[in-house]
Amino acid sequence: MSRTRHCSLHCFVPPYLLQQLALTVPEEADRWRRLLAIDEDLRLRRAQAPGVRRGVAVARGPAWVVHTAGTGTDLPGEVARRAGDPPSEDVAVEEAALGISGSLALFEEVYGRSSYDGAGATVSATVHFGKDYVNAFWDGTQLVFGDGDGRVFDRFTKPVDVLAHELTHAVTEHTAGFVYEGQPGALNESVSDVFASCLKQRLLGQTALAADWLIGAGLFLPGVRARGLRDMAAPGTAYNDPALGQDPQPAHLDAYLDTTDDNGGVHLNSGIPNRAFHLAAVAIGGSSWEGAGRVWFAALTGDHVTPRSDFAGFAAATVAAAAALGDVDVSAVEEAWAGVGVTPSVSAPTTRPAAPAADLLAATDRVVVRRSGGFAGQTSEAHVDLGADPRAGELRDLVGRIDLHRVAVSAPQPDRFVYDFDLCGDQATLCEQDLTDDLRRVADLVLP
Repeated sequence: MSRTRHCSLHCFVPPYLLQQLALTVPEEADRWRRLLAIDEDLRLRRAQAPGVRRGVAVARGPAWVVHTAGTGTDLPGEVARRAGDPPSEDVAVEEAALGISGSLALFEEVYGRSSYDGAGATVSATVHFGKDYVNAFWDGTQLVFGDGDGRVFDRFTKPVDVLAHELTHAVTEHTAGFVYEGQPGALNESVSDVFASCLKQRLLGQTALAADWLIGAGLFLPGVRARGLRDMAAPGTAYNDPALGQDPQPAHLDAYLDTTDDNGGVHLNSGIPNRAFHLAAVAIGGSSWEGAGRVWFAALTGDHVTPRSDFAGFAAATVAAAAALGDVDVSAVEEAWAGVGVTPSVSAPTTRPAAPAADLLAATDRVVVRRSGGFAGQTSEAHVDLGADPRAGELRDLVGRIDLHRVAVSAPQPDRFVYDFDLCGDQATLCEQDLTDDLRRVADLVLP
Protein backbone atom coordinates (compact mmCIF):
# COMPACT_ATOMS: atom_id res chain seq x y z
CA MET A 1 0.00 0.00 0.00
CA SER A 2 1.29 3.48 -0.80
CA ARG A 3 0.17 6.96 0.08
CA THR A 4 0.48 10.15 -1.92
CA ARG A 5 0.93 13.48 -0.17
CA HIS A 6 2.39 16.85 -1.08
CA CYS A 7 4.29 19.37 0.94
CA SER A 8 6.11 22.62 0.36
CA LEU A 9 7.51 25.90 1.76
CA HIS A 10 7.87 29.30 0.07
CA CYS A 11 11.22 29.93 -1.60
CA PHE A 12 12.32 31.83 -4.70
CA VAL A 13 14.70 29.66 -6.77
CA PRO A 14 12.98 26.47 -7.95
CA PRO A 15 14.78 23.27 -6.88
CA TYR A 16 14.82 22.04 -10.48
CA LEU A 17 17.25 24.84 -11.32
CA LEU A 18 19.75 23.77 -8.66
CA GLN A 19 19.42 20.14 -9.71
CA GLN A 20 20.03 21.18 -13.31
CA LEU A 21 23.24 22.92 -12.27
CA ALA A 22 24.36 19.77 -10.45
CA LEU A 23 23.86 17.79 -13.66
CA THR A 24 25.35 20.22 -16.17
CA VAL A 25 28.32 21.40 -14.11
CA PRO A 26 29.58 18.04 -12.79
CA GLU A 27 32.80 19.50 -11.42
CA GLU A 28 30.68 21.59 -9.06
CA ALA A 29 27.90 19.06 -8.44
CA ASP A 30 28.89 18.53 -4.82
CA ARG A 31 28.59 22.25 -4.13
CA TRP A 32 25.06 22.46 -5.55
CA ARG A 33 24.03 19.34 -3.64
CA ARG A 34 25.39 20.82 -0.43
CA LEU A 35 23.26 23.91 -1.02
CA LEU A 36 20.20 21.72 -1.55
CA ALA A 37 21.11 19.87 1.65
CA ILE A 38 21.11 23.19 3.53
CA ASP A 39 17.56 23.77 2.28
CA GLU A 40 16.55 20.32 3.45
CA ASP A 41 18.02 20.73 6.91
CA LEU A 42 16.41 24.14 7.28
CA ARG A 43 13.01 22.89 6.21
CA LEU A 44 13.22 19.99 8.63
CA ARG A 45 13.83 22.45 11.44
CA ARG A 46 10.91 24.55 10.27
CA ALA A 47 8.72 21.47 10.46
CA GLN A 48 9.38 21.31 14.19
CA ALA A 49 8.38 24.98 14.63
CA PRO A 50 5.49 25.64 12.22
CA GLY A 51 4.74 29.23 11.33
CA VAL A 52 1.65 31.28 11.88
CA ARG A 53 -1.44 30.74 9.83
CA ARG A 54 -4.60 32.69 9.20
CA GLY A 55 -6.45 33.69 12.33
CA VAL A 56 -3.42 33.30 14.61
CA ALA A 57 -2.03 36.35 16.43
CA VAL A 58 1.31 37.65 15.14
CA ALA A 59 3.92 40.04 16.47
CA ARG A 60 3.27 43.76 16.62
CA GLY A 61 5.86 46.53 16.82
CA PRO A 62 7.84 48.39 14.15
CA ALA A 63 6.66 47.93 10.58
CA TRP A 64 9.69 45.78 9.84
CA VAL A 65 12.91 44.47 11.36
CA VAL A 66 15.90 43.23 9.33
CA HIS A 67 18.29 40.77 10.98
CA THR A 68 21.59 39.33 9.86
CA ALA A 69 22.51 35.68 10.23
CA GLY A 70 26.18 36.48 9.56
CA THR A 71 26.42 33.51 7.13
CA GLY A 72 25.10 31.24 9.86
CA THR A 73 21.77 29.43 9.87
CA ASP A 74 20.32 30.43 13.24
CA LEU A 75 17.14 32.44 12.78
CA PRO A 76 16.30 35.25 13.05
CA GLY A 77 19.88 36.33 13.83
CA GLU A 78 21.00 39.69 15.18
CA VAL A 79 18.94 42.84 14.61
CA ALA A 80 20.61 44.96 11.91
CA ARG A 81 17.98 47.65 11.33
CA ARG A 82 14.41 48.48 12.31
CA ALA A 83 11.92 50.74 10.59
CA GLY A 84 12.83 54.30 11.59
CA ASP A 85 16.50 53.52 12.26
CA PRO A 86 19.23 55.35 10.29
CA PRO A 87 20.57 53.56 7.20
CA SER A 88 23.00 50.69 7.60
CA GLU A 89 26.32 50.32 5.80
CA ASP A 90 25.34 46.75 4.93
CA VAL A 91 24.07 46.72 1.34
CA ALA A 92 21.95 43.59 1.82
CA VAL A 93 20.28 45.11 4.87
CA GLU A 94 19.46 48.23 2.89
CA GLU A 95 18.15 46.24 -0.06
CA ALA A 96 15.91 44.25 2.29
CA ALA A 97 14.67 47.45 3.94
CA LEU A 98 13.84 48.96 0.54
CA GLY A 99 12.00 45.89 -0.69
CA ILE A 100 10.02 45.33 2.48
CA SER A 101 9.07 48.96 3.04
CA GLY A 102 8.14 49.31 -0.63
CA SER A 103 6.00 46.17 -0.52
CA LEU A 104 4.21 47.31 2.63
CA ALA A 105 3.54 50.69 1.02
CA LEU A 106 2.16 49.02 -2.10
CA PHE A 107 -0.28 46.87 -0.16
CA GLU A 108 -1.39 49.65 2.19
CA GLU A 109 -1.45 52.69 -0.11
CA VAL A 110 -2.91 50.98 -3.18
CA TYR A 111 -4.94 48.09 -1.75
CA GLY A 112 -5.65 49.28 1.79
CA ARG A 113 -4.05 46.28 3.49
CA SER A 114 -1.97 46.81 6.65
CA SER A 115 0.96 44.38 6.44
CA TYR A 116 0.62 40.80 5.28
CA ASP A 117 -2.01 39.86 7.85
CA GLY A 118 -4.18 42.95 7.33
CA ALA A 119 -3.62 43.97 10.97
CA GLY A 120 -0.18 45.59 10.97
CA ALA A 121 2.03 42.60 11.76
CA THR A 122 5.74 43.38 12.00
CA VAL A 123 7.64 41.93 9.04
CA SER A 124 10.75 40.06 10.16
CA ALA A 125 13.52 39.42 7.64
CA THR A 126 16.98 37.86 7.80
CA VAL A 127 19.84 38.51 5.36
CA HIS A 128 23.25 36.81 4.99
CA PHE A 129 21.68 33.44 5.66
CA GLY A 130 24.12 30.56 5.24
CA LYS A 131 27.37 30.44 3.34
CA ASP A 132 26.91 30.75 -0.44
CA TYR A 133 23.18 30.17 0.10
CA VAL A 134 21.25 30.45 -3.17
CA ASN A 135 17.70 30.89 -2.03
CA ALA A 136 15.03 33.07 -0.44
CA PHE A 137 11.89 31.98 1.32
CA TRP A 138 8.95 32.79 3.59
CA ASP A 139 8.75 30.21 6.38
CA GLY A 140 5.43 31.21 7.93
CA THR A 141 7.00 33.68 10.37
CA GLN A 142 9.72 35.54 8.47
CA LEU A 143 11.53 36.24 5.22
CA VAL A 144 15.03 34.82 4.70
CA PHE A 145 17.60 35.67 2.00
CA GLY A 146 20.92 34.20 0.98
CA ASP A 147 23.89 36.03 -0.52
CA GLY A 148 24.25 33.81 -3.58
CA ASP A 149 27.24 31.69 -4.49
CA GLY A 150 29.33 34.32 -6.31
CA ARG A 151 29.44 32.24 -9.49
CA VAL A 152 25.89 31.91 -10.79
CA PHE A 153 23.70 33.78 -8.30
CA ASP A 154 24.14 37.24 -6.80
CA ARG A 155 22.51 38.44 -3.58
CA PHE A 156 18.85 37.49 -3.30
CA THR A 157 18.11 40.91 -1.85
CA LYS A 158 19.44 42.61 -4.99
CA PRO A 159 16.30 42.39 -7.18
CA VAL A 160 13.57 44.25 -5.29
CA ASP A 161 10.94 41.95 -6.76
CA VAL A 162 12.42 38.99 -4.84
CA LEU A 163 11.53 40.78 -1.59
CA ALA A 164 7.98 41.49 -2.79
CA HIS A 165 7.55 37.95 -4.09
CA GLU A 166 8.32 36.42 -0.70
CA LEU A 167 6.21 38.92 1.26
CA THR A 168 3.28 38.22 -1.05
CA HIS A 169 3.46 34.55 -0.09
CA ALA A 170 2.66 35.75 3.43
CA VAL A 171 -0.30 37.77 2.12
CA THR A 172 -1.61 34.74 0.22
CA GLU A 173 -1.22 32.57 3.32
CA HIS A 174 -3.45 34.99 5.25
CA THR A 175 -6.04 35.43 2.48
CA ALA A 176 -6.81 32.84 -0.22
CA GLY A 177 -4.46 30.29 1.32
CA PHE A 178 -3.85 28.44 -1.97
CA VAL A 179 -2.57 24.95 -1.22
CA TYR A 180 0.88 24.41 -2.60
CA GLU A 181 0.25 21.77 -5.23
CA GLY A 182 -0.96 21.58 -8.81
CA GLN A 183 -2.91 24.54 -10.16
CA PRO A 184 -3.60 26.13 -6.73
CA GLY A 185 0.14 25.97 -6.02
CA ALA A 186 0.94 27.52 -9.40
CA LEU A 187 -1.53 30.31 -8.55
CA ASN A 188 0.28 30.75 -5.22
CA GLU A 189 3.55 31.27 -7.08
CA SER A 190 1.96 33.43 -9.77
CA VAL A 191 0.29 35.81 -7.32
CA SER A 192 3.69 36.37 -5.72
CA ASP A 193 5.16 37.20 -9.13
CA VAL A 194 2.22 39.48 -9.91
CA PHE A 195 2.71 41.77 -6.93
CA ALA A 196 6.49 41.50 -7.16
CA SER A 197 6.23 42.91 -10.66
CA CYS A 198 3.75 45.55 -9.50
CA LEU A 199 6.20 46.73 -6.85
CA LYS A 200 9.14 46.84 -9.24
CA GLN A 201 7.16 48.82 -11.79
CA ARG A 202 5.82 51.17 -9.12
CA LEU A 203 9.30 51.97 -7.82
CA LEU A 204 10.52 52.57 -11.38
CA GLY A 205 7.44 54.60 -12.34
CA GLN A 206 6.76 52.37 -15.35
CA THR A 207 3.54 51.71 -17.20
CA ALA A 208 2.48 48.16 -17.91
CA LEU A 209 3.41 48.67 -21.54
CA ALA A 210 6.93 49.95 -20.79
CA ALA A 211 7.88 47.37 -18.15
CA ASP A 212 10.24 44.47 -18.85
CA TRP A 213 8.06 41.97 -16.88
CA LEU A 214 11.11 40.04 -15.70
CA ILE A 215 11.19 38.43 -12.27
CA GLY A 216 14.65 38.31 -10.71
CA ALA A 217 16.48 40.50 -13.22
CA GLY A 218 19.97 41.01 -11.83
CA LEU A 219 19.88 37.83 -9.77
CA PHE A 220 22.26 36.03 -12.12
CA LEU A 221 25.89 37.12 -12.31
CA PRO A 222 27.56 38.35 -15.53
CA GLY A 223 28.44 35.50 -17.85
CA VAL A 224 25.21 33.61 -17.17
CA ARG A 225 22.91 33.68 -20.18
CA ALA A 226 19.83 34.81 -18.33
CA ARG A 227 17.70 37.95 -18.32
CA GLY A 228 16.00 36.85 -15.11
CA LEU A 229 14.44 33.84 -13.43
CA ARG A 230 11.04 34.20 -15.13
CA ASP A 231 9.50 36.34 -17.86
CA MET A 232 5.82 37.06 -17.23
CA ALA A 233 5.31 38.44 -20.72
CA ALA A 234 6.96 35.50 -22.46
CA PRO A 235 7.23 32.47 -20.14
CA GLY A 236 9.91 30.05 -21.29
CA THR A 237 12.34 32.73 -22.52
CA ALA A 238 13.98 34.09 -19.36
CA TYR A 239 17.18 32.08 -19.74
CA ASN A 240 18.98 29.65 -22.01
CA ASP A 241 22.34 28.82 -20.51
CA PRO A 242 24.61 25.76 -20.83
CA ALA A 243 24.51 25.27 -17.05
CA LEU A 244 20.94 26.38 -16.33
CA GLY A 245 19.38 24.81 -19.39
CA GLN A 246 16.41 26.49 -21.07
CA ASP A 247 13.60 28.14 -19.15
CA PRO A 248 10.91 25.39 -19.00
CA GLN A 249 7.85 27.51 -18.17
CA PRO A 250 4.78 27.08 -20.42
CA ALA A 251 2.84 30.15 -21.55
CA HIS A 252 -0.46 28.44 -22.47
CA LEU A 253 -2.73 25.84 -20.91
CA ASP A 254 -2.19 23.59 -23.94
CA ALA A 255 1.43 23.22 -22.79
CA TYR A 256 0.57 22.58 -19.11
CA LEU A 257 3.27 20.39 -17.59
CA ASP A 258 1.60 17.45 -15.89
CA THR A 259 4.41 16.38 -13.58
CA THR A 260 4.93 14.86 -10.16
CA ASP A 261 7.94 17.13 -9.57
CA ASP A 262 7.83 20.44 -7.71
CA ASN A 263 4.44 19.68 -6.11
CA GLY A 264 2.86 19.29 -9.50
CA GLY A 265 4.96 21.92 -11.27
CA VAL A 266 4.04 24.96 -9.17
CA HIS A 267 7.07 26.97 -10.33
CA LEU A 268 6.65 25.78 -13.90
CA ASN A 269 2.93 26.18 -14.59
CA SER A 270 2.80 29.56 -12.86
CA GLY A 271 3.89 30.92 -16.24
CA ILE A 272 0.32 30.46 -17.52
CA PRO A 273 -1.46 32.77 -15.02
CA ASN A 274 1.59 35.07 -15.10
CA ARG A 275 1.07 35.58 -18.82
CA ALA A 276 -2.65 36.19 -18.23
CA PHE A 277 -1.86 38.98 -15.79
CA HIS A 278 0.57 40.58 -18.22
CA LEU A 279 -2.03 40.51 -21.01
CA ALA A 280 -4.67 42.00 -18.71
CA ALA A 281 -2.35 44.72 -17.41
CA VAL A 282 -1.35 45.86 -20.89
CA ALA A 283 -4.96 45.75 -22.15
CA ILE A 284 -6.32 47.69 -19.16
CA GLY A 285 -3.51 50.21 -19.57
CA GLY A 286 -1.78 52.59 -17.22
CA SER A 287 0.12 51.14 -14.30
CA SER A 288 -0.06 47.45 -13.49
CA TRP A 289 -0.54 48.05 -9.75
CA GLU A 290 -3.53 50.39 -10.18
CA GLY A 291 -5.06 48.57 -13.14
CA ALA A 292 -4.88 44.78 -13.29
CA GLY A 293 -3.25 44.72 -9.84
CA ARG A 294 -6.45 45.99 -8.18
CA VAL A 295 -8.41 43.26 -9.96
CA TRP A 296 -6.04 40.48 -8.90
CA PHE A 297 -5.88 41.74 -5.31
CA ALA A 298 -9.68 41.89 -5.08
CA ALA A 299 -9.86 38.32 -6.39
CA LEU A 300 -7.18 37.11 -3.98
CA THR A 301 -8.91 38.58 -0.95
CA GLY A 302 -12.52 38.07 -2.01
CA ASP A 303 -15.06 35.32 -1.49
CA HIS A 304 -14.82 33.74 -4.95
CA VAL A 305 -11.66 31.69 -4.33
CA THR A 306 -10.88 28.78 -2.06
CA PRO A 307 -7.56 27.18 -1.08
CA ARG A 308 -8.05 24.69 -3.92
CA SER A 309 -9.22 27.02 -6.68
CA ASP A 310 -7.81 26.09 -10.08
CA PHE A 311 -6.92 28.41 -12.98
CA ALA A 312 -10.52 28.52 -14.22
CA GLY A 313 -11.83 29.30 -10.74
CA PHE A 314 -9.34 32.09 -10.14
CA ALA A 315 -9.99 33.47 -13.63
CA ALA A 316 -13.71 33.63 -12.78
CA ALA A 317 -12.83 35.46 -9.55
CA THR A 318 -10.83 38.08 -11.47
CA VAL A 319 -13.70 38.62 -13.93
CA ALA A 320 -16.13 39.06 -11.02
CA ALA A 321 -13.69 41.45 -9.30
CA ALA A 322 -13.31 43.55 -12.46
CA ALA A 323 -17.09 43.82 -12.76
CA ALA A 324 -17.43 44.78 -9.09
CA LEU A 325 -14.76 47.48 -9.33
CA GLY A 326 -16.82 49.17 -12.03
CA ASP A 327 -13.99 51.15 -13.65
CA VAL A 328 -12.16 48.23 -15.28
CA ASP A 329 -12.81 46.80 -18.74
CA VAL A 330 -14.11 43.32 -17.91
CA SER A 331 -13.55 42.12 -21.46
CA ALA A 332 -9.83 42.88 -21.09
CA VAL A 333 -9.66 40.40 -18.22
CA GLU A 334 -11.71 37.77 -20.04
CA GLU A 335 -9.57 38.10 -23.17
CA ALA A 336 -6.37 37.86 -21.13
CA TRP A 337 -7.37 34.47 -19.78
CA ALA A 338 -8.56 33.39 -23.23
CA GLY A 339 -5.08 34.29 -24.48
CA VAL A 340 -3.57 31.56 -22.29
CA GLY A 341 -6.31 29.01 -22.97
CA VAL A 342 -8.21 29.37 -19.67
CA THR A 343 -12.00 29.72 -19.65
CA PRO A 344 -13.24 31.41 -16.46
CA SER A 345 -15.59 29.06 -14.65
CA VAL A 346 -16.35 27.87 -11.15
CA SER A 347 -15.27 24.30 -11.69
CA ALA A 348 -14.18 21.44 -9.51
CA PRO A 349 -10.73 22.26 -8.09
CA THR A 350 -7.95 20.80 -10.16
CA THR A 351 -4.76 19.62 -8.52
CA ARG A 352 -2.08 17.46 -9.95
CA PRO A 353 -1.22 15.04 -7.16
CA ALA A 354 2.12 13.35 -7.14
CA ALA A 355 2.16 9.91 -8.64
CA PRO A 356 2.18 7.16 -6.04
CA ALA A 357 5.53 5.85 -5.01
CA ALA A 358 4.71 2.65 -6.92
CA ASP A 359 6.27 4.20 -10.02
CA LEU A 360 9.65 4.04 -8.29
CA LEU A 361 12.07 1.24 -8.97
CA ALA A 362 10.67 -1.79 -7.18
CA ALA A 363 12.93 -4.51 -5.87
CA THR A 364 12.72 -6.73 -2.84
CA ASP A 365 16.32 -5.99 -1.86
CA ARG A 366 16.61 -2.36 -2.89
CA VAL A 367 16.00 1.00 -1.18
CA VAL A 368 14.95 3.86 -3.46
CA VAL A 369 14.52 7.50 -2.45
CA ARG A 370 13.26 10.28 -4.68
CA ARG A 371 13.11 13.92 -3.53
CA SER A 372 11.35 16.68 -5.47
CA GLY A 373 10.07 20.20 -4.97
CA GLY A 374 11.64 22.86 -2.79
CA PHE A 375 12.25 26.40 -3.92
CA ALA A 376 13.79 25.53 -7.28
CA GLY A 377 11.46 22.62 -8.07
CA GLN A 378 14.29 20.16 -8.69
CA THR A 379 14.35 16.39 -8.33
CA SER A 380 16.97 13.99 -7.01
CA GLU A 381 16.69 10.19 -7.09
CA ALA A 382 19.01 7.35 -6.12
CA HIS A 383 18.91 3.74 -4.93
CA VAL A 384 21.03 1.32 -2.95
CA ASP A 385 21.08 -2.42 -3.60
CA LEU A 386 21.32 -4.15 -0.24
CA GLY A 387 24.10 -6.46 -1.31
CA ALA A 388 27.75 -5.50 -1.11
CA ASP A 389 27.13 -1.76 -0.74
CA PRO A 390 28.84 -0.43 2.40
CA ARG A 391 25.59 1.34 3.35
CA ALA A 392 23.59 -1.88 3.24
CA GLY A 393 24.01 -2.91 6.87
CA GLU A 394 22.67 0.32 8.35
CA LEU A 395 19.90 0.51 5.75
CA ARG A 396 18.76 -3.04 6.56
CA ASP A 397 18.46 -2.08 10.23
CA LEU A 398 16.50 1.06 9.38
CA VAL A 399 14.14 -0.69 6.98
CA GLY A 400 13.52 -3.38 9.56
CA ARG A 401 12.12 -0.92 12.09
CA ILE A 402 10.31 1.57 9.80
CA ASP A 403 6.58 1.18 9.24
CA LEU A 404 5.71 3.65 6.47
CA HIS A 405 1.99 3.30 7.10
CA ARG A 406 2.24 4.53 10.67
CA VAL A 407 3.92 7.82 9.75
CA ALA A 408 1.74 10.84 10.57
CA VAL A 409 0.90 13.02 7.57
CA SER A 410 0.39 16.80 7.75
CA ALA A 411 -0.88 19.41 5.30
CA PRO A 412 1.26 20.64 2.38
CA GLN A 413 3.49 23.66 2.97
CA PRO A 414 5.02 25.85 0.24
CA ASP A 415 8.49 25.05 -1.06
CA ARG A 416 9.15 22.04 1.10
CA PHE A 417 10.34 18.79 -0.40
CA VAL A 418 8.31 15.68 -1.21
CA TYR A 419 9.91 12.27 -0.67
CA ASP A 420 9.03 9.01 -2.42
CA PHE A 421 10.31 5.98 -0.51
CA ASP A 422 10.55 2.39 -1.70
CA LEU A 423 11.90 0.35 1.18
CA CYS A 424 12.36 -3.10 -0.32
CA GLY A 425 8.87 -2.95 -1.84
CA ASP A 426 7.12 -1.01 0.93
CA GLN A 427 6.25 2.35 -0.63
CA ALA A 428 4.93 5.77 0.41
CA THR A 429 5.04 9.42 -0.61
CA LEU A 430 5.57 11.82 2.29
CA CYS A 431 6.15 15.51 2.94
CA GLU A 432 9.52 16.38 4.42
CA GLN A 433 8.05 17.72 7.66
CA ASP A 434 6.53 14.27 8.22
CA LEU A 435 9.79 12.35 8.07
CA THR A 436 10.87 10.52 11.18
CA ASP A 437 14.52 10.50 12.25
CA ASP A 438 14.89 7.05 10.70
CA LEU A 439 13.43 8.18 7.37
CA ARG A 440 15.70 11.21 7.34
CA ARG A 441 18.66 8.93 7.90
CA VAL A 442 17.52 6.71 5.01
CA ALA A 443 17.34 9.77 2.76
CA ASP A 444 20.78 10.93 3.90
CA LEU A 445 22.29 7.53 3.18
CA VAL A 446 20.70 7.03 -0.24
CA LEU A 447 20.58 10.44 -1.87
CA PRO A 448 23.82 11.98 -3.18
